[in-house]
Amino acid sequence: MLAKKYFEQGFDLLQQLQESQLENIDQAAELITQAIAEGHTFYAWGGPHSNLPVQDIFWRAGGLALVNPLFTPGLSLEFGPIYLTSFYERAQGAGEKFFEGIGAEEGDVILMVSTSGRNAFPIEFAEAAKKAGLKVIGMTSLAYSKSVSARHPSGKKMYDHCDVILDNLTAPGDASLEDERLPQKVGPTSGWVGCFLLQALMAEVSEKLAEQDIIPPIYFALNMDGQDDYVQYLEELKRERGTKFGGIYSPRRKM
Repeated sequence: MLAKKYFEQGFDLLQQLQESQLENIDQAAELITQAIAEGHTFYAWGGPHSNLPVQDIFWRAGGLALVNPLFTPGLSLEFGPIYLTSFYERAQGAGEKFFEGIGAEEGDVILMVSTSGRNAFPIEFAEAAKKAGLKVIGMTSLAYSKSVSARHPSGKKMYDHCDVILDNLTAPGDASLEDERLPQKVGPTSGWVGCFLLQALMAEVSEKLAEQDIIPPIYFALNMDGQDDYVQYLEELKRERGTKFGGIYSPRRKM
């Protein structure tokens, strides 16, 4: 039963992630926390399917109100024709130009998600961010990225321009299940693993903000009763501590 096998592989993969990625999550969370504490902005980008984990940490009940997502026209799967996303992702010059338009500043942090990390757009985007003085966190698959050639004349991959790398441990090609009756593997893992890793990262950032006496601005589920009570509680907590909400008053989301 392939469904059962997929569950088993998934449980094993989660164990591997716990054993190998907690230190990287801690380092990434430290970069984000420090940037927020100093009044800088936290951006997140991914595309095309790599945008799914970014969407999962934005405007999410129980999530941080600190994520400034970057949605790239032409790299979003909801707009067709879908095959053009691959063309745009490989086009040289597009990633650098896109970075110029987001309004990022030195000291900001950007999280970039690309499982293969081989295409021109994320490579140039990460390089431009690094040159501009941003801290760059990359979520990718090192095994996948190192198994393929770069689609950029520099020969570099996205991870070459990152300060911290979160490895989603995705197998080259993404799919994980083989069956002789099927023409190709099935069961990709990068989507749900990416969501899991980024939610773990957001939880760690929340803890680190609290340790610095910065109230983590956490979204309340709008489909639950008690929203007004929660807002009042936050205001009282703010007055009692004489502290601030981390970044909640001035997210700089321009795209």
